[in-house]
Amino acid sequence: MEHPYGYIKDGKVYLKGFLNQEDRIIGEVKEDEASTIKYFEDRFELVKEKVANLKKDIEENQNKGSFLMKLIHLRDALMQYDALGNFVPLIEELNQLEVYLEEIIQSNRARNLEIKKGLILEAEAMRNNTDWKETTEAFKNLKLRWIKTGPVAKEHEEEIESEFNEAVEHFFANRKDYFDGLALQAEENIKDYEALLNQAREAFELRDVKQAFEISKRIQKEWKAAGKVPAEKRQPLWDEFSKLNNRIFSKYKRVAQAESYMPPREVIQKVDTMASAMKKLAKAPTSKENLEAAKQLQADWKKLPIKKPRDAQQSAKSFVFFADVVFEKAFLERLIRSKHDNFEGKDLAEQNRLKSHLLKDLISRDQRELDTIKGNSENFRTSEDKFDVMLQRKIASYKRKVDVKNYILRDL
Repeated sequence: MEHPYGYIKDGKVYLKGFLNQEDRIIGEVKEDEASTIKYFEDRFELVKEKVANLKKDIEENQNKGSFLMKLIHLRDALMQYDALGNFVPLIEELNQLEVYLEEIIQSNRARNLEIKKGLILEAEAMRNNTDWKETTEAFKNLKLRWIKTGPVAKEHEEEIESEFNEAVEHFFANRKDYFDGLALQAEENIKDYEALLNQAREAFELRDVKQAFEISKRIQKEWKAAGKVPAEKRQPLWDEFSKLNNRIFSKYKRVAQAESYMPPREVIQKVDTMASAMKKLAKAPTSKENLEAAKQLQADWKKLPIKKPRDAQQSAKSFVFFADVVFEKAFLERLIRSKHDNFEGKDLAEQNRLKSHLLKDLISRDQRELDTIKGNSENFRTSEDKFDVMLQRKIASYKRKVDVKNYILRDL
């Protein structure tokens, strides 16, 4: 059975290829050919409605640029959508809408740049003002307006952020110098914390997760640099401030993890390679270069997905173990030199003898701790799962300490 945009062959429903796509199967005949064709024509009407609704949303909403990703996802979906109809006009319509939205976004960014340049001029005009109270409020208002102003083109972002922050930081540095030692400092500082909290609230509401994260990093630095205030006034502000920043970071982390997805096979290869490299460092003599290499490996390790594939578990355990060996050997080197004068002047056999003696003492201490924890775990059985997990982790940690030291001892 033929259709303007498809056909039925051997009980299968085909959509004719369009935009360089080949004909493809979109379903099969269930009852009869006529009702099957009707079903897939109805599905096409549904997707036409989705395109029309998106167009309507764009027309009716002020923040039109926020619909760009939705448009792109819908257009991609149309290329694989199972229905019978003319998809080409729909896709062309979405292409035109995309151009329209891109022009709006570019226009918005140009407008945002002009607004932020104006805010920089306001900041420059106030940077040396000594009316501390009034100007502080003006700068707080200025920073809130800066946050509420949308992003600018990437090539301008760093420069204008630097110019604005320099003017703001110059004023607040002068204000801090003036208020040092004054009784009013605490009252002024509490206002700083409240302003930072307001900025955290604003950042939390932003749709741009990366921009919110950058704001979060900056205001956390400003929080640390803010002056002292009584704990009973600071703590409630800090509780909310830290909670908001943690939530901002969680959102950013989810986005970052999604963007930095790594195929399982690549993770396994990296884990194997890094475990081998760490094992090599563990077997080499302790040196500043090897310690730096181990620290770099640990930094690279943190970039891998937290949950490793099953086939990487053994290498992951090996990496952790040999990392402990590297740093335990470095600790042993520092400790032995602190206990024995002229350690470098002794021959290798004597050095190893002293290290072995020290290691045996450390192993005995760790083993006693391990036995005590194991004994306590038997005496304090509980139905609390979290407590049991914590206890088992502690036991595993001490056991690894003993295993690491025994490994080093065997190599001496």
